[in-house]
Amino acid sequence: MTAPVPPNSKAQLLQTTVEHVDITSFDARPIIDNMRKMSFSSRDTARASDIFNMAIEDSDCSPWLILAGSTSAGGCMHVYRDMVKYGMIDAVVATGASIVDMDFFEALGFKHYQASGPVDDNVLRDHYIDRIYDTYIDEEELQACDHTILEIANRLQPRGYSSREFIWEMGKWLSEGNAKKEGSLIQTAYEMGVPIFCPAFVDSSAGFGLVKHQKERAAAGQPYMMLDAIADFRELTDIKIAAGTTGLFMVGGGVPKNFAQDTVVCAEILGVEAEMHKYAVQITVADVRDGACSSSTLQEAASWGKVSTTYEQMVFAEATTVVPLIGSDAYHRRGWEKRTPRRWQKLFEKQA
Repeated sequence: MTAPVPPNSKAQLLQTTVEHVDITSFDARPIIDNMRKMSFSSRDTARASDIFNMAIEDSDCSPWLILAGSTSAGGCMHVYRDMVKYGMIDAVVATGASIVDMDFFEALGFKHYQASGPVDDNVLRDHYIDRIYDTYIDEEELQACDHTILEIANRLQPRGYSSREFIWEMGKWLSEGNAKKEGSLIQTAYEMGVPIFCPAFVDSSAGFGLVKHQKERAAAGQPYMMLDAIADFRELTDIKIAAGTTGLFMVGGGVPKNFAQDTVVCAEILGVEAEMHKYAVQITVADVRDGACSSSTLQEAASWGKVSTTYEQMVFAEATTVVPLIGSDAYHRRGWEKRTPRRWQKLFEKQA
């Protein structure tokens, strides 16, 4: 007979894994169609789905996925992966946490866990468990992720890299047989030629590994690799210029949102008249009244010359409740079958 797991032990706290929703396993079109006849956030969600589908079906448009927040840890990780896998998305701009602490972390075979109820955070700290609202992460596993980033950094030439370039190396490392879990966003993007940008990359688990890389190399009197934030901005602006018409599907806001929107202005500074992002959806719970970037409306972005207001929709909802519906709706309407993915990674292969 198996002995019972002691209450509030680490094993007891980390026994229920977060399962990621599969947008191919259910058809959300009837739900979205009915939401279109409703009001409030339901109708906003339906219109957001319509706009996202318009961006996918527009043969001139290159849709981008913009990610901030912790929805990947909360069960939406495969939604974003499948958007890339099925050719709905040509570029990703995200926080470092979304890409490293969540997606790459699970690619290494680790899991996120559901909290079963309130627990003293000091108890969690004693067990080396990190908490994201009602989701747990094993800190020891997260530090293993940090050391994997160190391993990847150590095998690179000592020079400056954009975050896109470094994440590409992470995808390459996974594809070389190192992935414990196949089908991560990073590996899928690598295989599909979809670049991923993290403009605040070191604000994540990657930062610890990269600091250790530099400290160890410096102590040994050796040169080290570094991240080039300016290259990030230049490369994403190059994509905007090459793409022409673009659409943004934004979950959360913050740095990724502003970084993606700013490419229009950056192109103008470079002497190129790039059109504003034609299609834009933002899903957020942020309050608009404090003037912060996460809550700045898409109408506000129009005043900066970043987003057209013809096809834009704000959805004020917690993202894990609506992202799977929008993703499933887009998958089952199958507009992606008719589009040719742009595979923007090819731009940088030519420059290498």
